[in-house]
Amino acid sequence: MKIFTLAPRENWICDRIAAEWKNNFPEVNTNNVEEADIIWLLAGWCWNQIPVQFLKNKKVVMTVHHIVPEKFDLKKFNEFRFRDQFIDCYHVPSSKTAEMVSKLTKKPIVQQCYWYDSSFWRPQNKLDARIKLNLKQNDFIIGSFQRDTEGSDLKSPKLEKGPDIFCDFLEFSGIQNLKVLLGGWRRQYVISRLEASKISYDYIELAPMETLRSMYAACDLYVVGSRYEGGPQSILESAAMKVPIISNDVGIAKDVLHKNCILSISKEPYYQPSDKEIQFNYEQVANFDIKLHGQNYVKMFRDLI
Repeated sequence: MKIFTLAPRENWICDRIAAEWKNNFPEVNTNNVEEADIIWLLAGWCWNQIPVQFLKNKKVVMTVHHIVPEKFDLKKFNEFRFRDQFIDCYHVPSSKTAEMVSKLTKKPIVQQCYWYDSSFWRPQNKLDARIKLNLKQNDFIIGSFQRDTEGSDLKSPKLEKGPDIFCDFLEFSGIQNLKVLLGGWRRQYVISRLEASKISYDYIELAPMETLRSMYAACDLYVVGSRYEGGPQSILESAAMKVPIISNDVGIAKDVLHKNCILSISKEPYYQPSDKEIQFNYEQVANFDIKLHGQNYVKMFRDLI
């Protein structure tokens, strides 16, 4: 069995997932679509980069990370239905996405959570991380490492990612010595809100992975305020690093996080997870270590063959 994985080449999370898959399971991967038994459309929006003759003559698995109902217009619906003729199986990371996809197709749907690499995402010393990043020890640092501004104008909030919810939370949290640590890219909306509210922040754009790991370690709390998510990976990474995290009920949150860490960020007051809840998250996320959980992906592909 050989699998060709279509990544978007955007220098973002799907490219990292594709690289981790190839590095950990080289025996089932190929960079030559002609010799592949299965084409994995990890970045489904790039599907038309694959010549139609390959889509017709090979098994095709497409990952649907998430669907934003407000953006799923007639054009996207028609594209989904047209592309569906080439798909043999859909992969989704969460039950919420599975429910949405089931309304659009009669093809099989397999739910498999994302993975993480436990050899990289592991607990780190907070003091050392703050020294490395030149952050104050007495600040209460809240992290957010994603993109959440629309690329069309670089100022409008990408509402499915909840930057407005995140900023509302910060403004009304009442946390003393608050410092916001931002990562990722397209953070213009959040930055404008933070500056208007006079909330202190540091922004490390597209940080190298080693720096990103230190950014997690430096946090007192990580907040996922998204309305819709495939993952996000930050849930796996925070849990694996024993970083306190709270999240809206999106994506894979219920697969990893203690129930007390899942709340309505826009409606409920600030909550700090306990040591017991942080340990629960750490033990739960171990189920999704790539060395273990990656075998479930191998099985998904073998079952298709």
